[in-house]
Amino acid sequence: MLKMNMKLVCALLAACTAMALILGWMFRTGREKPPVCESQHQDRCLQNGGQDGHSLVFADLTPGEMIQVKRYLWDNLGVPLVEPPQAEPSDNCLYSIDLHLPPKAEVLEFLDHQGRKPTRQALAVVYFGNQEDPNVTEYVVGPLPKPTYHQDITVQKYGGKLPYYRRFFLKSELKEIDTLLSKAFPKAPNFMLRVFDYNGTNLARHPGLPPGFKSGDRKIWMGHFQNVSGFYVHPVGLEVQVDARSLNVSEWEVLNVFYNGQYFRDMEELEREFNEGRVRVAKVKEAPLDGGYSSLKPRVPPEWPGPLRYEPRGPRYCIRDNQVTFMSWSFAFGMEVSRGPRIFDVRFQGERIVYELSVQDASALYGSNSPMTMIIRYMDLSFAIGRETTSLTQGTDCPYLATYLDGHYFLDSSQPVTRNNSICIFEQNAEIPVRRHYDRSGSEFYGGLVDSVLVFRSISTMINYDYVWDFVFHQNGAVGVWVYATGYILASFFFDNAADFGNRVQQLTLGPLHAHNIDYKVDLDVGAGVAVSLVLFLTGSLSQLVLPSLPCEL
Repeated sequence: MLKMNMKLVCALLAACTAMALILGWMFRTGREKPPVCESQHQDRCLQNGGQDGHSLVFADLTPGEMIQVKRYLWDNLGVPLVEPPQAEPSDNCLYSIDLHLPPKAEVLEFLDHQGRKPTRQALAVVYFGNQEDPNVTEYVVGPLPKPTYHQDITVQKYGGKLPYYRRFFLKSELKEIDTLLSKAFPKAPNFMLRVFDYNGTNLARHPGLPPGFKSGDRKIWMGHFQNVSGFYVHPVGLEVQVDARSLNVSEWEVLNVFYNGQYFRDMEELEREFNEGRVRVAKVKEAPLDGGYSSLKPRVPPEWPGPLRYEPRGPRYCIRDNQVTFMSWSFAFGMEVSRGPRIFDVRFQGERIVYELSVQDASALYGSNSPMTMIIRYMDLSFAIGRETTSLTQGTDCPYLATYLDGHYFLDSSQPVTRNNSICIFEQNAEIPVRRHYDRSGSEFYGGLVDSVLVFRSISTMINYDYVWDFVFHQNGAVGVWVYATGYILASFFFDNAADFGNRVQQLTLGPLHAHNIDYKVDLDVGAGVAVSLVLFLTGSLSQLVLPSLPCEL
């Protein structure tokens, strides 16, 4: 018996060794192609629709170009500028630098009629807080790579000046709110210690946006959670509203405090009411640092490796600068710092069918019975969808054999930021035939065609949610967009009639009802001189809801 078991073990070891050698050879031959084949592959890609260098008209700014734009504006705006990480609301700062797309007519003249190449320019957003009339201004800066001019396009673009209160929050402003609340909590020492075992570091904060519903509002609700991994699903029931309208940070103040269904004017009132026994306490169970049920650690270890993709003769697509060519397809790609991934000049069999296909925004609308969650109308472009793309993990986010590219961004920072391997491109079997038929009417015959698709992918982590953005190119001429939402829900505290607003996911945790809206821009160019329009019909009904009573306005 022992002898038979040893034979079986030896046989299994031999099989595993052979499999490992085969896989190693497959990957090596897939990566190490003969130079002649590589050259022939690139030539074939260019013949199938690649335009040498033309795609650069859509190319994202390089870190060097961003630095040149920053230096030019610092030297030529004529006002003192402060780096965003150190900026206060009363300062001027350069918020973002990105590519300024040239007018479509100029691009088409260049691409299709050998016209003059459009001037390469940048779009810069500047916060002017240190002015008599604080505002947000947008400039076109050019020509790149050595700028010599800047033009204010704010009025032309928006029909008037942009009021300063419409600016997106800087990270430095959110840090100031953290500092304000850290100073406010000691005003309720007994409550904070007995209810949350507060030690100054065991609570995390999350903003509810927008910061009000009236012009000029910057009154932001901050929800509090246990400071553990996956804190989004560990609410503790405390929400605090901060008035951050003043340009003087020292004038910011707490407007309202909410705990477990009760409102208080400030932390001092909460402390008094608690000491007198008039606060309803619902103490949450302390979570471990890894979050416990919110931990991302695998619950069950994998028993056996899964299948892997294999490219017998290497990739069938090629990438040159910012242009991709695959079979009958070609397109240019980019990443807009606020809105996210985008593709241009999409051609099938040499004919342009799409001029631009791009993500515009991802919004999330929440409902709940707590003041922070009930007002949430997140517009993720305000968090910068492009900047929040993350480095991709081989074998999980994208296949091992995918091509990985870096992204470069300048937003709310003092220098360009590089996200390594934040874009991946790969071919995959669609796992369903593009067509097939099996005929039994006479002599039996079968015909089928595999549908292999090219995928252009990036993933944005918008605080708690991760959005997987896919642009997919099929061999039959169809192009599609897919978005997958994963990550964590943003939970709310479970109290009173919370069940009317979602599902209970833990004893004191509500998974609130919410809706995601994904917006794309599609500029179709199908057939010369043919106008194509998209019409969207919305149906539904509106009903008025009464908010829970508040001591003052939200």
